[in-house]
Amino acid sequence: MRLICLFDLPMDTPGEKRQYRIFRKELIRNGFTMLQYSVYYRSIQNRSSGKKYKNAISEFLPEHGEVRLLPVSEKQFNDMAVLVGNRSKQETIVGNKDLVII
Repeated sequence: MRLICLFDLPMDTPGEKRQYRIFRKELIRNGFTMLQYSVYYRSIQNRSSGKKYKNAISEFLPEHGEVRLLPVSEKQFNDMAVLVGNRSKQETIVGNKDLVII
């Protein structure tokens, strides 16, 4: 299962830019990988383990903007059509495998 974090944060003032950088760094620190500029994802075992990351993200939410979390199954994630561009190296390696040794 994958947990997708979609966000749209304002970057008009220096304070908003700082909050954006902090939010992005914390996502990465919590194991999220960039899929697109404002779309990050991570693998989770099930929906209840996704609550752990929901709580973690709630700790460093910016004051303004929108942040959404979307849990999707591996099948749904792998059925995603890439219309322009290519799948990332991590998407290709991990795929729907339970255990990956790198």
